[in-house]
Amino acid sequence: MIMTPTKSLAEEVRNDFPILHQQVHGKSLIYFDNAATSQKPQAVLDALLHYYQQDNANVHRGIHTLSSRATDGYEGARDKVAKFINAAGRDEIVYTRNASEAINIVAYTWGLANLSEGDEIILSVMEHHSNIVPWQMIAEKTGAVIRYVQLTEDETFDFEQYESLLSDKTKLVSVVHVSNTLGNVNPVDDIIKAARKFDAKILIDACQSLPHMPIDVQAMDCDWLVGSGHKMCATTGIGFLYGKKAILEAMPPFMGGGEMIAEVYFDHSTYGELPHKFEAGTPAIGEAIALGAAVDYLSGIGMERIHEYEAELTAYLFKKLADIPNLKIYGQQPDENGEGRAALAAFNVEGIHANDLATLLDHEGVAIRSGHHCTQPLHRLFDASGSARASLYFYNTFAEIDRFVAALKETIEFFTSMAA
Repeated sequence: MIMTPTKSLAEEVRNDFPILHQQVHGKSLIYFDNAATSQKPQAVLDALLHYYQQDNANVHRGIHTLSSRATDGYEGARDKVAKFINAAGRDEIVYTRNASEAINIVAYTWGLANLSEGDEIILSVMEHHSNIVPWQMIAEKTGAVIRYVQLTEDETFDFEQYESLLSDKTKLVSVVHVSNTLGNVNPVDDIIKAARKFDAKILIDACQSLPHMPIDVQAMDCDWLVGSGHKMCATTGIGFLYGKKAILEAMPPFMGGGEMIAEVYFDHSTYGELPHKFEAGTPAIGEAIALGAAVDYLSGIGMERIHEYEAELTAYLFKKLADIPNLKIYGQQPDENGEGRAALAAFNVEGIHANDLATLLDHEGVAIRSGHHCTQPLHRLFDASGSARASLYFYNTFAEIDRFVAALKETIEFFTSMAA
């Protein structure tokens, strides 16, 4: 009896991603920049093209056939997103341009209306700039104070210090689920339970977790959660804000204009029902439909399966990187099964600039990111101007990790010999 080897998940899906089948500088592309943006499967590209070729029309108020089809696709995608994160209802999903806009909606509606002088906002030192800058702006306008959760010795969320920051002054806790630099999976369930003791509201930045693991907002019990489509196989220019219905209903509109109104008079206006109250103007219709297609694609694979395969990649990646001397990887180490962190490694090599590493690796066909990854305060804590980051997704392979590590070793040897 001949046994047929079982294909890995990456081997099953590689042909779904046209962009992966190309050469860069004469080498087969290895795309390890997935924390910045993911690649798009053919099903998502087809959905976007189909809308513009067959259904292109504005949504909601048109009676004609094209407008009806566009509206069905646009609102149908909202249903898919709601199911994907297990929201209680479709009206808890607000389309945004990106996660940054989603956070700003909460900041400039709920924040301005509910924060006052002396109130406290708790963030962590590992937050993306998108979850720091809006709150700095709101703190300046309201007199609220921002407190930061520090890192433990093993560079994880310091939960003990977090609990010490919580008080009756705490009005909001806004933290990242998975750090885009450290790779840490933060204990959001425990973070939320602790904050509830002080009646604080909780916002979760799920940009780096939604593409990689199952998310259930009802089980999590967050008040808001933000996501970015382009990191989860959808196009750029589309994201979403999840919010509990009662909280969204109490929040004032973010922008005024078409689509978000009920009635407009010369001296006043009334606003639409959820979620349209927060969706002023002509939306990114094709991009929303493509987001729905991305959700279908990921759901068809299964988020548990994606997580399990990426854990295997993580364990293998860190095992290989452990052989490289003078390489500092930020964040906690994964366990032997690759659990405890995301499939990414932000690192520095002593004496070599991260941009130089990324440049030479690109000439080997390997795409990684270098820079501060929109976490400048965190890098300052590490006394580093930036770092190199390799971030994987479910279409990446073990063979690609081998090639990346070999190219990284050669690059380090080149710079070492130049210095000598």
